[in-house]
Amino acid sequence: MTTTDDSPEAHAFRDLLRSLRVWTGELPAFDPYAVPDAPLPLFRQWLGEAAAAGVPEPHTMALATADAAGIPSVRIVMLHDADENGWHFASHRGSRKGRELAARPRASLCFYWPLVARQVRVSGEVVTGTPEESSADLHRRSPGALAAALVGHQSEVLDSYAELERAADASWERAQREPDAEVESWTAYVLRPEEVEFFQGDARRRHVRLRYRRAGERTADGWQRELLWP
Repeated sequence: MTTTDDSPEAHAFRDLLRSLRVWTGELPAFDPYAVPDAPLPLFRQWLGEAAAAGVPEPHTMALATADAAGIPSVRIVMLHDADENGWHFASHRGSRKGRELAARPRASLCFYWPLVARQVRVSGEVVTGTPEESSADLHRRSPGALAAALVGHQSEVLDSYAELERAADASWERAQREPDAEVESWTAYVLRPEEVEFFQGDARRRHVRLRYRRAGERTADGWQRELLWP
């Protein structure tokens, strides 16, 4: 049985949590009956509206995976594309998420845009791109992203920060010299959605939750739409 921490620091922390507020501005309306047959057009619309509203980094998302034993992990990554094939991201295949996706090729994504009180959750099977697709993904990114990829060793234990500084400096110089340098471990991933949920917050807590679920073939007509209680 756990006991409550009654220290001044714990009380101050709980007071801070209770003082925080969300969704303080005017929130957009959302009619769940006036939506497209498939989730992709609505997702693209919502991301564009989040960007227009000033949401910082609206293309970042939480990526949740699990290892072979079912132990979950989550981190923030960048969305590289969203098209008819699915939601695209990339990483080193030797990273923790890469290893977990190799063991269990399923994942969930969550986008949160607080200025418009919206979330989007996406879940489904994850497939890997070809070496050519992975290379193209890497070289569409900035020189800084290439330099970071060249460092490698993602999720491995680091003996000292000085070691990272040396490796990062060397990789930055190489990225400038060789903008077409390859990173063999860099892997493009596509999450093929089986379920996509759109959440629109409401100041009176009458939140709208609209879920798309696969009901057949991978076509627009293959999606079933349903509302969920908040």
